[in-house]
Amino acid sequence: MPTLRSATASQSPAASPSPTMRSAKRRVTSPRRAAGSPDESQLSSPHKSPLAGAGSGTIGTPKLLSASPRSSRKRLYGDLVAAEKPKWNPRGKNSLCSADPAQMQAVKEALHVATVPSSGLVCRDDEQNRVLEFCKACVEQEQAGSLYVCGCPGTGKTLSINKVKESLARWADEMGMETPDALSINCTGLANAHEIFSKILEKLQTRKKAAGKLSPLQQLQTMFCHKESAPRRMLLVIVDEMDYLITRDRAVLHDLFMLTTYQFSRCILIGIANAIDLADRFLPKLESLNCKPLVVTFRAYSKDQISDIIKHRLKVLEYDVFEPMALEFCARKVAAASGDMRKALGACRSAVEVFEARLQESSDQEFRVVTFDHMDIALSKAFKSPVLDSIMCLPQHQQMVLCALANTFHHCKKKATTLGELNKSYIEICRSTQVPAVGMLEFLNMCMVLSDQGFMKLGQSKEDKLRRVILQIDISDINFAFKDNRFFQKCLQQPMF
Repeated sequence: MPTLRSATASQSPAASPSPTMRSAKRRVTSPRRAAGSPDESQLSSPHKSPLAGAGSGTIGTPKLLSASPRSSRKRLYGDLVAAEKPKWNPRGKNSLCSADPAQMQAVKEALHVATVPSSGLVCRDDEQNRVLEFCKACVEQEQAGSLYVCGCPGTGKTLSINKVKESLARWADEMGMETPDALSINCTGLANAHEIFSKILEKLQTRKKAAGKLSPLQQLQTMFCHKESAPRRMLLVIVDEMDYLITRDRAVLHDLFMLTTYQFSRCILIGIANAIDLADRFLPKLESLNCKPLVVTFRAYSKDQISDIIKHRLKVLEYDVFEPMALEFCARKVAAASGDMRKALGACRSAVEVFEARLQESSDQEFRVVTFDHMDIALSKAFKSPVLDSIMCLPQHQQMVLCALANTFHHCKKKATTLGELNKSYIEICRSTQVPAVGMLEFLNMCMVLSDQGFMKLGQSKEDKLRRVILQIDISDINFAFKDNRFFQKCLQQPMF
């Protein structure tokens, strides 16, 4: 044992007179105390800077090991840990001003319906691919064809087809083919339905001049019947708002689609309209002629799609403008009502305007983003029915008659009642609210006024009390119109006697 103690002491001459094995081990393994040890590079801390041993010729540790725990977390999870956007300061650099006009304008432009996102359209890839593949096949085979795009308003039909037009031209250039000509027509701007044929003819007359006294439609038919007069290049014709071409005899629509059936026609016709069954209702002859257009339906946007589109548009901004809950509320509300993306964008812009107005009224520095409450106000304005405004503008006794109607149909689940029963319900409301009731003749006149305005429908009978009364509006509209009025809330809560 003495031999071991002397051996330990010789290895550590700077040790205390009574060293222990534990202290000796700690001194040897500690890189800070053994600064002059030849194994310094091996015993150095893994968090030491890689440049520490540059002067002594030692090899520094990789930079990966020098990362802090927070950066290691970002490195491990990668893109899963999204970098937060800087907070929005809507007041700008001057915190005393009400709102920064430049920032507000940028937000409103990003949410404007007419603004086309530079990064492209989202949530309509399948529909765009179907239309693009159809157009590619027509160009490759040099054959005419027709396609009908339908869907509810605000589902991205026009924007998608314009994107297809650009993609088709780009594809033709890449393939070394002749780029098709393109003609876009919005039928709302036509003086009459037959003017559409003049528009198409003007596009083709740069190569073939018209002759004779034929109508534009007859000139097109003659042009597509003969090889020598037929156009050499394909023509993509996009007809938006095709509903406006529906005439009494439906001849214009029929003749338009028939242009794609001629032997030497080079027209690729794409019609866009809101009517889903337009091809079935107005073009029955096309199916018998084996030229019924291919139908591509754009369905209403879902909650997730609306949310994704709004977020996609806001990517151009360097800050967060909306609370996540506010955007989700907007997406849910619009998807449940109509799925109209234009409605959602309008509601978001309105919410920004509400937020801007609140900034002018408040000096709260924490007032930084559009909240759920701002969106709630905007959505209430967006979905406010014109019926509600009409109800609110009625005289008091006519409003009480509507309350009597709502009570009658709510308690009895009827679809119709008589004028006598309605008068009894009206008198009961007047008695409970201590409002003098009008006489039967004046009550009949009020009901006739409400009938003329479309609130109810009055039938015919020899006796006025037996005249049939049918409610023409939803009971929910009456309840919603009076939801903040205590007097009419009491009228609507009257039990059926």
